[in-house]
Amino acid sequence: QEEKLWHAMKITASVLGTGLLIFTALVNSVSGYVQSIWDTLGHFWQTSWLKFYYMFEGKEWTIFLLGAALVPGLAFWGFNGILMVADVTGKPTFITRYRIQLGKNDPVDTKKLRQAIYTALCNQFFISLPMLVPMFYVMKWWGNTFSKELPTFRWFLVELSIFTLIEEILFYYTHRFVHLPLLYKHIHKKHHEWTAPIGVVSIYAHPVEHILSNTLPVMTGPMIMGSHIVSIAVWFSLALITTSISHCGYHLPFLPSPEFHDFHHFKFNQCYGVLGVLDYLHGTDTVFRQSKAYQRHRVLLSLTPLSESIPEAPRRAE
Repeated sequence: QEEKLWHAMKITASVLGTGLLIFTALVNSVSGYVQSIWDTLGHFWQTSWLKFYYMFEGKEWTIFLLGAALVPGLAFWGFNGILMVADVTGKPTFITRYRIQLGKNDPVDTKKLRQAIYTALCNQFFISLPMLVPMFYVMKWWGNTFSKELPTFRWFLVELSIFTLIEEILFYYTHRFVHLPLLYKHIHKKHHEWTAPIGVVSIYAHPVEHILSNTLPVMTGPMIMGSHIVSIAVWFSLALITTSISHCGYHLPFLPSPEFHDFHHFKFNQCYGVLGVLDYLHGTDTVFRQSKAYQRHRVLLSLTPLSESIPEAPRRAE
């Protein structure tokens, strides 16, 4: 019995040791492969940035305008252009079958849509664009925004985390501020005209709200960090696309869940933040957590709409 036990232990040690060696070899080779890809991509982006930089050398305002306004603007309208086709035509069904509030905006009221587009454009050109002027001088004061050397990807991830945290804090409290009865009546009510929002409604707001809740929370992080213009362009684009997803009215596969903010438009006094952390701490998500929307508030990893797999409870007959 002792010989059998000893033999079994030797076999186990041999198998585990061989497996450990193979695992270590695979990890080293994979990590080396990933590192080589990373170095290649880093070299590509650095080279591309230098070509762009030398094309506009000395024209820092032009570089800033392209990065902080044009690139995010194209990202916003390109993404929302696709959504608006679905909103107006009801096609492609690959998008419209994922509608959150069933029966709403089916199709969207084109008169309301034109008004939303007009207001969004006015906010971008007459509010956001002028606000880039003081931001430009703040970034010049830092002295890193137009550097020839791009920030590392790891540093950008650190910045992105800080930007997101700052946006969550500023947006939550300014959003609750404009929900005060007096301010809601004269300012925030405009945004809540859409109880079932669509993507472009993300910046359909009163000018005061657009400054306080839409623009400052996103601009503050890069100004505090003295970020590179490429980081600013990526962050602004991500922020605009993310808020468009939150308002789009469709819970699409593999994209962040819009259930949280869609519920805010549905109930008004719930879910004020972006991430939901401050809502949890302040107890402004208690109704949401008891709803079917909370159960659907996750990334959809299949092609079956969550409105089908987690349907609303049938209403009782009166």
